[in-house]
Amino acid sequence: MAYHADAQDHTDKEVLTWDGFGRAQREMAQAVADSDFAPEVIIAVARGGLLLAGAMSYSLGVKLSDAINVEFYTDVDETLPDPVLLAPMLDTESIAERRILVVDDVADSGRTLHLVIKLLRGFGAEVRSAVLYAKPRSIVAADFVWKTTDDWIVFPWSAEPPVTKE
Repeated sequence: MAYHADAQDHTDKEVLTWDGFGRAQREMAQAVADSDFAPEVIIAVARGGLLLAGAMSYSLGVKLSDAINVEFYTDVDETLPDPVLLAPMLDTESIAERRILVVDDVADSGRTLHLVIKLLRGFGAEVRSAVLYAKPRSIVAADFVWKTTDDWIVFPWSAEPPVTKE
């Protein structure tokens, strides 16, 4: 099973530490707070956006949060033909007509973020997006971006291989 740090074909790597993550999420939360958008709900794109969404929900004082499960990357540099929504699904009745901040770790191709934003807007939600990293090739320009890079990103939560039974 691959993890971010083992992407051996990628020599240029952006390494985010836990301390760096703390500063980054706080800076992003400040950017949201300083904008004219006050989210009522924060929705993480699982799995990558879960930690960022949780941290930002505390930083912004937004108590309502949820997650949407999307599978696209299957391994380092390997994707499915298209992003796929996975169960369990969102409680769409409770998010209709709400101001929603969609949060993910990276907008790489942007296809996952595009799918989620389109889905939520289909329920009448006012949607903005926040990502730690954006790649220049992304088809979606996230509303809030901490950093843009073309490098391979090593996140602190995926910098080591999964634990296994000893």
